[in-house]
Formats: sequence, structure tokens, C-alpha cells
Amino acid sequence: MTSSRDGSLARPSRIEPDPMPAGAPRILGTVKRHPHLLEPMLGFSSALAAGALPRRASEILALRAAWNCRSAFEWAHHTRYGLDAGLSQEEIDRLAGGDPESGWDARDAALIRAADELHAEQDVSEATWAQLVRDWDEGQLIEIPFVVGQYTMLSMVAKATGVPVDTTLPRFPDER
Repeated sequence: MTSSRDGSLARPSRIEPDPMPAGAPRILGTVKRHPHLLEPMLGFSSALAAGALPRRASEILALRAAWNCRSAFEWAHHTRYGLDAGLSQEEIDRLAGGDPESGWDARDAALIRAADELHAEQDVSEATWAQLVRDWDEGQLIEIPFVVGQYTMLSMVAKATGVPVDTTLPRFPDER
């Protein structure tokens, strides 16, 4: 194993992914090796993709979770999805470890703090929750930890099994 610039261990794939159609995320080829999990995982992923939160909000949460997990795989995919959801490249760059209060409006800052708090404590502070309640309805509030949890889980799967990052996708900030 070798050390990558983000401090994580770069390793060859630990589980050889099944071939996937062009454009499909390689993690699906890995999960496909366990057919019992693939269909439910796809169903849950689809439910979140069509969830109550606007795509921009979901991508803020996904990118911050990818950053917190130091997941090059999730960062690469969600940089592309974030741009498609209306985030600017400058905003995406600021999600890489930046202060949630710096340059964000109160609504976005609360999402970033929620992702950070969920990562660190598996909970959301009262102050952050109070801000979230001002901006999001009950269904959206329930969805916030699900989105962070989903991309934390996928980050773990990608890193632990050595899912390769497609070289055509954006690089993790520490790898640029």
C-alpha cells in the first residue's frame, strides 16, 4: 500500500468490480458482487435522489460527507452532480474543509454544520437544529441525516473495498 496526498492509503481494488455499462459508477460493480444488497441499495439511493430535499441541498450534504470521510470516490461523483444541481465550482471548493460560516447563507451553513456534526457526533446540535427547522419541513429534516448517512456509508464501502476512481472525474482536493 502507498500513501496518497490526502493521507489515506491508496490500494488496488480489494474486490474486483463486475463490469458495468459506460457511465455507471464503479461502486455498483462492487456491490453487484453481493446481489442480495444491490437491489435494496439502488432502491434506497433512488428514494433519496427523488427525496424531499432540493438536489442542491442534497449535494451540499453529500459533498461535505465525502470531504469528512476523505472519500475521493464520492467527491469525484458528487462534484459532477453538484455542478448539475446548481452549485458553482467555487462553492464546491469551499465545501472541502472550509468554515461553514464563511461565504454561505444561513440555510447552506446549517446544512454544512449538520453534515459536520453528524460525522463527528452522529447527532445535530440544538443550535444547528434550530436553524434547520427555520428552513426545512419535517420530511426534509428527516432526510438530512439519511443523506449524510448514505454518503458516509458509500464512502466506507468505496474506501474499504478499493473502488477505483474514474480518471475522467474531478480529483479530490488534496490530489489536485
